Amino acid sequence: MTSTPCYVALGDSMSIDLYPVLELQERGRLRPDEERPIGAASLLHRNDDPLWPEFTGDDLAHRLPGLTLRNACMDGGTIGDVLAHQLTSLNDGARRDARVVTVTAGGNDLLGALFQRGFGGIERATAEGIERFGRMVDEVRRTFDDAVVVLTTVYDPTDGTGELPGMSEVLGPLPVANLDRFNDAVRSAAARHGDTVLADVHAHFRGHGLSAPEAERWYWTPNPIEPGGRGASEIRRVWLEALSPAL
Repeated sequence: MTSTPCYVALGDSMSIDLYPVLELQERGRLRPDEERPIGAASLLHRNDDPLWPEFTGDDLAHRLPGLTLRNACMDGGTIGDVLAHQLTSLNDGARRDARVVTVTAGGNDLLGALFQRGFGGIERATAEGIERFGRMVDEVRRTFDDAVVVLTTVYDPTDGTGELPGMSEVLGPLPVANLDRFNDAVRSAAARHGDTVLADVHAHFRGHGLSAPEAERWYWTPNPIEPGGRGASEIRRVWLEALSPAL
């Protein structure tokens, strides 16, 4: 049986192309009708050399020649989506031949819980999210025996303030301590499993959210929970650094 090694991306919009494309279109770095594979997962697989020349030759396609990309991520994706839809959408070849798997999940679970339960229910919702994340990691590790799995912490566009336009006006300052609790669980999960590494995007993005001058922000301005073009590249940077010892 012919085997084609692949990279599988699981999770949410931290890994997709849409918002980086929109941001670079708005900045004039792409034409208004131009779409390119420049989300974090796409860039990890194959760099866009004209946009990000510092990463020329530094991607999975060069480090692992012949590697293909299977991006199962979705806008608004949750931990439940990874378990119920994304993993089950993969064929046996992708499961067998995956060499790298990235996971970005959890942020939408926490935000959704805030809107559905309010501040009074967020402590319990965070604990439930941590439990679901643990089950998801166990399932991902069972599914991809021969892959290096990258677990990614969730960034904080408020830079620790809890003040997020469009949400804080309705809910009040967001309880970022619960995001910290969730990210600590991501770090613990990465340490607990073999062939699993941590990409601490939360730490790397600190100071590049709404507290920074606009030119130094890594998020998409109309909805700053989404990564902009530079943000997608920086997520890719953290993934590459986390993967380097294994590659």
